[in-house]
Amino acid sequence: MNILWSILIGAVVGALADYIVKGIDVSLIVKIIVGILGGVIGSWVFGLLNIAATGLIGELVMALVGAIILLLILRAIKHK
Repeated sequence: MNILWSILIGAVVGALADYIVKGIDVSLIVKIIVGILGGVIGSWVFGLLNIAATGLIGELVMALVGAIILLLILRAIKHK
C-alpha cells in the first residue's frame, strides 16, 4: 500500500510541478517519476536549510519544491 500511496502522491506533485513550470511537457509516467524524485530532492534541500516538513501538507510542499527544482533542471538541459 505504501508504494501505491507514493505513486499517487508522486503523480499529484508531478502534475502540479508540471503546471507551475512552463516550457516543458512531460507524460504521466514522467510526472510520477518527477514527483517521487522531487520528494527525495525536496527532503535533501530542506535538510540543508534546516527546515522541518511535518504532516502530509508539509511533505507535499517539500516534494513540490523538489519536483519544481528537478523540472527547472530538465528544462535547462532540454533547451540547450
